[in-house]
Amino acid sequence: QLQLVESGGGLVQPGTSLNLSCAASSVTSFYYTIGWFRQPPGKEREGVSSINFLGGSTIYADSVKGRFTISRDNAKNTVYLQMNNLKPEDTALYYCAAGAYGSAWYTTLSSAEYDYWGQGTQVTVSY
Repeated sequence: QLQLVESGGGLVQPGTSLNLSCAASSVTSFYYTIGWFRQPPGKEREGVSSINFLGGSTIYADSVKGRFTISRDNAKNTVYLQMNNLKPEDTALYYCAAGAYGSAWYTTLSSAEYDYWGQGTQVTVSY
């Protein structure tokens, strides 16, 4: 059973940055594609970004392209989401998730394709 723990959320002003972390419990997390998702208040969960297990393939939701960067350090079993130029509409509970696929390059923003989920970290962007 793979366990994921998110951290790094907080209350920040618009235009500032946060760096979220997703720490995995097992060294076998190396073999998983990791996705970041978010659920704004009163809305459905949406995919934000995904990275394949080698880190060479990434995808982003249009709403965060150019502002967010996903990366991973497999030696630390950790995936990061660097969020710059934050906007009030980025306010949400952010989750990371892990999934194992047949392709080493696979990435996806579909939550149904992930098997393991963290508990989430809250990001609030407000003056």
